[in-house]
Amino acid sequence: MNEQITGGLFKRMILHGAAAITAQKQAINDLNVFPVPDGDTGTNMSMTIGAAVTELKKTEPATLDQAVSITASALLRGARGNSGVILSLLFRGLSKGLKGCETADAAAFAAAMQEGVSSAYKAVMKPAEGTVLTVSRLAAKRAAERAAGEADFEKVLEAAIQEGYEALAATTDMNPVLKKAGVVDAGGKGYLLILEGMLAELRGEPMPEAAGEEPEKAKAGFEVFSTEEITFAFDTVFIVRKHDPNVDLEPFRAYLNSIGDSLVIGEDDEAFKVHVHTNIPGSALTEGQKYGTLELAKIENMRTQYEDIAAGKKAQSVDDLEMEEAAMEAAGGSKSGHVVAPPEKKYGFLSVCAGDGLAAVFQDLGVDGVVSGGQTMNPSTESILEGVDQIPAETVFVLPNNGNIIMAAQQCAALTEKNVVVIPSKTVPQGITAMMNVDFEAPDAETLTGAMTEALSGVTTAQITYAARDSDFDGFDIKSGDYLALEEGKLFGTDASLHSLLKKLAADAANRGASFVSLYFGEDVKEEDAQAAGKLFEDACPGAEVMVLSGGQPVYYYIISME
Repeated sequence: MNEQITGGLFKRMILHGAAAITAQKQAINDLNVFPVPDGDTGTNMSMTIGAAVTELKKTEPATLDQAVSITASALLRGARGNSGVILSLLFRGLSKGLKGCETADAAAFAAAMQEGVSSAYKAVMKPAEGTVLTVSRLAAKRAAERAAGEADFEKVLEAAIQEGYEALAATTDMNPVLKKAGVVDAGGKGYLLILEGMLAELRGEPMPEAAGEEPEKAKAGFEVFSTEEITFAFDTVFIVRKHDPNVDLEPFRAYLNSIGDSLVIGEDDEAFKVHVHTNIPGSALTEGQKYGTLELAKIENMRTQYEDIAAGKKAQSVDDLEMEEAAMEAAGGSKSGHVVAPPEKKYGFLSVCAGDGLAAVFQDLGVDGVVSGGQTMNPSTESILEGVDQIPAETVFVLPNNGNIIMAAQQCAALTEKNVVVIPSKTVPQGITAMMNVDFEAPDAETLTGAMTEALSGVTTAQITYAARDSDFDGFDIKSGDYLALEEGKLFGTDASLHSLLKKLAADAANRGASFVSLYFGEDVKEEDAQAAGKLFEDACPGAEVMVLSGGQPVYYYIISME
């Protein structure tokens, strides 16, 4: 029977929870909405909590407050992807709820779990139900109810997990996308696995072995996103150093809601960071200065980037909110371990991609550094920041080449003294096209930014992978092992024959009037097969220049650029 949670016990619980999700991260990856083998929710959540494990192993926390604070701080720095950020927010709230506590009983811990849920919900302006938010909220509510009459923390946590699984089962019906795919929410499942690991530690059970993992059969690749019209043009982000650590920001929140949308305010004792979409960013900044000293501001006109934002606008908006709060919370501690290269030139370039061939392409085009990552492995903000700091340039342009990495990259602006400009490239071909339009002698960063951003809309991206499970999606009867073609993030077609699918994409390139086609073949494709694929495009588009290059990327047999 455990009636008090100490710092040492909490440390062991986190280590056990991390081991639990790591052992089943592939099963979590498999819970996505398309049958595409590139889901990374489990990987992101595992690596996020893994950052806490690394830090906790360096110390023996004397108090619960210390253990939870170390955990929350590490999660914020190591957060990867949407799921990792939500996990970090849940633990940040937990840390707030247990601040100053040497130990905690079941009731105090349950109340802190509810504080964690509150922090996560506050980060999202319009939180969607049927997600990890729903699972964590109902689990925490049940924990608080059980703790009202139960001192044994094992029983309280057990009740929370049971309620969480009931909520998880309901996510399929709550979320239309999950219902169509017939799966439960991946983030919610991952969160419950962590709680189960923490409970297992309380019970004295051994940690699971990752080698025993058996992936679930249900799998898909990425979320189906809806497109929204941009009402408020300026994506506005700024940091204010507080005059008063106890200042009430609710009036400020109400004001910003009246002049914009997509609002999130993240704060700690010293500062707060605002993200809002508005047509009058100057008014937002002026009002913010009533609460403290303005330290940093970043304003981008989203209408000039409409075509990039429109592809998956809804999901990117959620990422904006969560990632921006994480940036605020991580500010101040992350850059201390980085060595910042002094500027030796005006401009530098950093790209994110997976595959030695793709990295070589970017380097040939003038990129100074490459961060390994992409759809299947979102790099952390800290990893991108390290890459930025290592480039000896005054202004560093970052090419995320993935929609889920854009905001992680944008966090770097607040964490380094360098001028960081994020070009919102959502695919590798977009990033390559942006680099091909670089004028290394551009008079200023604004001119270069405009040219690179404008170039993004001129390229269409197609990708070919395989189906990891049987599925019926958007009129396509998909069989496990079939080849899948995606175009601009949407399902283009499926076929048992890779040759037939390539012919369909070649015909589409011809219909688009493509004059320049590049095929980057993956690590599982032989060069002779890739050359044969290139011949299909040459035949279909006789007037086009067709290039076949080794990308070396995982998961995707081909990444195809059509301009």
